[in-house]
Amino acid sequence: MAILKMRELGPGYTSEVDTVNEQMWCQILQEFDDANIYQSWPYAAVRSGRRYMSHLILRKNGDITAVAQARIAKLPFISVGIAYIQWGPLWRRGATKVNVDTFRQAVRALRNEFVCKQGLVLRLFPFLFEDDSPCFSSILAEEGFLSRGEETHGRTILMDLSPPIEKLREGMRPHWKRELKVAERNQLEVIEGSEDELFDAFIDMYKEMVSRKKFVEPNDINQFRLIQSQLPEKLKMKIMLCRSGDGVCAGLVCSIMGKSAIYVFGATSNAGMKSRGSYLLHWKLLEKLKQNHIAFYNLNGINPTRNPGTYKFKNDLGGINSKDVYYLGGFDSYASALSHLCVQCGETLRMIHQTCRELTKTACSLQLWPRASNE
Repeated sequence: MAILKMRELGPGYTSEVDTVNEQMWCQILQEFDDANIYQSWPYAAVRSGRRYMSHLILRKNGDITAVAQARIAKLPFISVGIAYIQWGPLWRRGATKVNVDTFRQAVRALRNEFVCKQGLVLRLFPFLFEDDSPCFSSILAEEGFLSRGEETHGRTILMDLSPPIEKLREGMRPHWKRELKVAERNQLEVIEGSEDELFDAFIDMYKEMVSRKKFVEPNDINQFRLIQSQLPEKLKMKIMLCRSGDGVCAGLVCSIMGKSAIYVFGATSNAGMKSRGSYLLHWKLLEKLKQNHIAFYNLNGINPTRNPGTYKFKNDLGGINSKDVYYLGGFDSYASALSHLCVQCGETLRMIHQTCRELTKTACSLQLWPRASNE
């Protein structure tokens, strides 16, 4: 395997790896405006296991300026693996003036550690959007990262929460405002909190919706329930449920960290389709986000072609106070083309295995063939 030369960090910068525990990491996370659930310790611990996670801290003159959490996966029997960083590094810290060089030094430190020192493929999905600044793609290229292509450029609706709450409502599309008025007349009860009982109630409704729509779940909701149980109170996801006379009719799960909120899950029950509960929940959530001085609400993924209904809901909610944006996408850095090819082959096999499992589950649910007698 080729060995790449490490690049010297800028004057005053130093990096350290795995020098913090879970409590310290959670405290550090709260100091960054771009903090998010995918960089939380419980997320990596649940998704990959505590043995397969790593934490890098970048300092300048002793002060923490950037951090990143990586999930590590290695192929069996050969010394090849990948360090996967989702929505990191974090480099926008509180009142500190934004300095693009901090981002450069952070990705350089990450490459030094995981590619040059550990010989891993480093896959980076920075928490950046294409219209943030054209300089970020250039920085990544200059620091030895290759774009993984346009197919990795996910798309979302980003809602600006800086206007007064009444302006946010005025800015919604007419259809969304009409549906919200209907919901407000339906005498619905809103329940909110972070307790496991609420998550349990939400999952029951979510599974009902998945069965109704017959779609493959993009994320394992049970993993997020476990993540929730391990998050410290200040970082727990907010769960909101809407109850009508027929019981719980709608719900949402939202993660609030740093200066942004992320829509994680949403669901409507079969009985609650006409309640318009989802409209009321999002409105109540916007009121909470304004009270907590959150700057942006990330509606977390859109696909107008494959899921036009969800796209319309999110686009109409944001209205004139939102923008349709693309993420900057995924970037890889690696020491040799062979190691990168091995990782790609391993990922392909894993995807085939997962697809086969999902097809089997779907076929069984549709009774295309019977389940095994011992299930």
